[in-house]
Amino acid sequence: MIKLPRREHRKRFALIAGAAGLAVIVLVFALVYFVVFPTSSPKPFKLSVTETHSVASSTSANGTESDASSAVGGQWRVVSGSQAGYRVREKLAFLPAESDAVGRTSQITGAASLTRSQAGIGITAASFDVAVNTLKSDRSMRDEKIHEIGLESSRYPTATFVLSKPFTLPASASAGHVVSASVTGVFDIHGTPKRETLPVEFRLSGATLQAAGSLTFPWSEFGMTAPSIGGFVSVTGKATMEFSLRLRRA
Repeated sequence: MIKLPRREHRKRFALIAGAAGLAVIVLVFALVYFVVFPTSSPKPFKLSVTETHSVASSTSANGTESDASSAVGGQWRVVSGSQAGYRVREKLAFLPAESDAVGRTSQITGAASLTRSQAGIGITAASFDVAVNTLKSDRSMRDEKIHEIGLESSRYPTATFVLSKPFTLPASASAGHVVSASVTGVFDIHGTPKRETLPVEFRLSGATLQAAGSLTFPWSEFGMTAPSIGGFVSVTGKATMEFSLRLRRA
């Protein structure tokens, strides 16, 4: 048996102790992250439904137009109560279960142009900016990390959407009913613009227009890499961008 010099023995012991200490720190971080403080994620955005119509409809149930809809034409701007953010599936390496990680912000600006015709309510233009560097979740550790990895919000602080294809909502939307439409536009996330089409719910109630929807995509579609923290905390291969907008006539 070959005996190591005392100095080499101490050095080897220090390396082993350091590696073990680092592993313990990461493990404790992961346990605190997932077990001690379990995630309590908000539900996806969805408008409350009293009655849902497809975009093929063009008149309300009684065939009349509401008084509120007569002044629909013009610019509508984002107001208080709007939110946007992300939803991803997180997993701890040694636990089988996954959970939703959700971060949201109310720092949204933008506007849409509406017109009124016999066919319904036309949305001819729209653009929105979201300050993704203000996203908050239920964990400050997660919020700090997305500034550096995944979304890299310190490097790309704003995400945008610009409508590229006008569409028409049925007249029933002006009666307070929830209606659905396919919306096509360019999302610019992580400095990468991509044209996407997604389903969106709308409701025009009095002087407020509401819109809610989501877009799920592979991280690579917007030039991102799925985040991983020390190999213990990781997320699945897809992310979801979700929003709930409230607009009022300017």
